[in-house]
Order: sequence, then structure tokens, then C-alpha cells
Amino acid sequence: MTDIDWSAGAAYLDGEYMPLKEARLPITEWGYRRSDVTYDVVGVYYGVFFRLDDHISRFRASMDKLRMKPQESDGQIKEILAELVKRTGFREAYVAMDCVRSRPPRDMPLHPAYGRSYLICHVMPWVWVFTPEQQERGVHAIIGSAERIAPESFDPTIKNFHWGDLTRGNFEAHEQGAETAILLDRHGHVTEGPGYNVFAVIDGTVVTPRSGALEGITRKSVIELCDSLGIACEARDITRAEFEDADEIFCSTTAGGIMPISKLGTRFLGNGRPGPISTILKDTFWEKRKNGWHATPIAYE
Repeated sequence: MTDIDWSAGAAYLDGEYMPLKEARLPITEWGYRRSDVTYDVVGVYYGVFFRLDDHISRFRASMDKLRMKPQESDGQIKEILAELVKRTGFREAYVAMDCVRSRPPRDMPLHPAYGRSYLICHVMPWVWVFTPEQQERGVHAIIGSAERIAPESFDPTIKNFHWGDLTRGNFEAHEQGAETAILLDRHGHVTEGPGYNVFAVIDGTVVTPRSGALEGITRKSVIELCDSLGIACEARDITRAEFEDADEIFCSTTAGGIMPISKLGTRFLGNGRPGPISTILKDTFWEKRKNGWHATPIAYE
């Protein structure tokens, strides 16, 4: 191990540890060819995991819904993630766990029931969904024209790689000079953006979509923060019209925390800078994390 270079990241693939750059997935695997995979991402900041148990629980729930049963227990997955972080020594890291279904053996029916599921985990330096500079002035977003995949087609509470609609929205945003796109469902209600949940502040109340989106761990943290700060918060359907007319908009994700949005389409919200409620939630989030909120320590050696 002393001769191995872990500086770019580390990986665990089907029972073996290796530098991230050496991790390979066979191109015949259904996790690649059919997006038959689920995943989760937990952040390490200030040298500790944030809400590790919540991420492991959500990961296990996603695997169960997809009928995936890797050999590792929840406790073993935690140990693997900690070991990967220790090998890199990263104090700020993006830590991913995937469960992939393999192609069934050639002598078995070509059906997912016969495909083995196994674990792939990796650690790399911390990733920001939006740069610190973009967060400081507020992210610029649009409402994309693509319709979010309907819950009747795929359960959005299963973290997944079905990003065709989100990628289309991202390109659309880029072409319009924005940084990201938020998608609506078939009923015209707000859902989520590429890799993050969204919130609107309407008449002093923080509102987030009740359905059609991933049940984000950072979203859960926002709801807890609102409760502790005495800020009204509710989950309900949000129409396009009221979202576009909101006093403030912000998003939340593991790779970035709470991130204000200062422009939606052609409209600058407030004075074109992060609003007061978004700002206090963001600042409180990072201050509490710095002080060990929902932290799982890592035994660096």
C-alpha cells in the first residue's frame, strides 16, 4: 500500500481496492448498457462524513426497490467508504457508492433476475455542483422544456442514472447563457434539477415539491434547519407561475449544500443576489456542519 498512489482517488470494485484510475466496468454489464444501476453519494467535509447513516439507508432502499442484493451489509459498506477515504487522506471528498447489475451468464435466461448485483465505490476530491463564485452571486437557471420522467415510469425516490431529460435541460440552459435547468412534470409542477432538489420562498414560507423528485438528504437537512430557525416550511405542488414569481429560489445537494439561485429565465430575483432566507439557511448549514452536525468521524491514520 505504501507504494500505491492514492492521490487522485480510490475505488472498491466487487471486493477489491484499487486507485480510482484503475477501476474498470465491463462494457457488457447491464449497469452500463441498460442503466440498471442505483447509487448514492455522501460528502466528506471538515474530515467527517455528513449524514452517513441517512445515505446508507437510502442506498439500501434503492437497491431493495430494484431487487439488488450485493454481498456487503450496510455496516460493511460504511467500513469500505471509510477505508477509501483513509487511503486517500482527503479531508474534503466526494464519496460514491453504486450497485450495478451484471449481464446474466450465457447459460442463463436473458432476464435481470439472473444478473448478479455487486458494489462499486469510489472517492475523489470534493466536487461542487456550482462553483463558489456562482453561489456567491447566485446561480442562474431556467425552466427547461424537457418534461421530467414521470414517477409512473420510474420511481424518482430511487437514485438513478436516467439523466436524458436532465442533460437536455442542461444543454438548453447553456445555450441560453444560464448554468442549469429545473424541470416540470406532466402537470406543470416543479420537480428538480440535474443532481439537486429545489425550494421556493413564497410569502415567507419555504416550499419544496412534494413529489416527482429524489428525497434528498440535504433537502431533509433544509427542512430540519427551517424548523430549528422558526421558518415556515412545507412540501406541496408548486406551479410554474408561482415558482417564477417566488421571492427567493435555492437548491440543495450533497455536492454543494444549500445554493441560492438569483436569476430564473430573464428575471433577476430580489436585487440579483442571494435572498435573506436562502443566505441564512446556507450560512447556518455550513456553520452547523463545521461544529459536527450529523457527523461521522473518520479514523485517519
